[in-house]
Amino acid sequence: QVQVVESGGGVVQAGESLRLSCVASGGNFDNYGMAWFRQAPGKERECLAAISWVGGVTYYPGSMQGRFSISRDYAKNTIYLQMNNLKPEDTAVYYCAAGWFTGRYRYTQSEAYDTWGQGTQVTVAS
Repeated sequence: QVQVVESGGGVVQAGESLRLSCVASGGNFDNYGMAWFRQAPGKERECLAAISWVGGVTYYPGSMQGRFSISRDYAKNTIYLQMNNLKPEDTAVYYCAAGWFTGRYRYTQSEAYDTWGQGTQVTVAS
């Protein structure tokens, strides 16, 4: 059974950086995609970045390019989200997601993922 566990959230000041980690376990991740989403109170869940497990091709929604960067460590079964110049509006619960890719959905669509972590809280103080 595939599982993903996030870590690295916390409280930071505006303008600071933070790196989140997500460790995947329980399966062979060839042909998997993995992604980072976030959800703020009263808002819909949104995709921040996605990555193909084999090949490491990255995908970003147009609105997210610039401050956030996704990467993966193949040997450690881990993906990362590097977040720079954080703003108070980045305060949210951040989720890691994994899914077997069939091409039916884009990497940045939540429907593409069937395994989700519990989330890690990121709070940016002004």
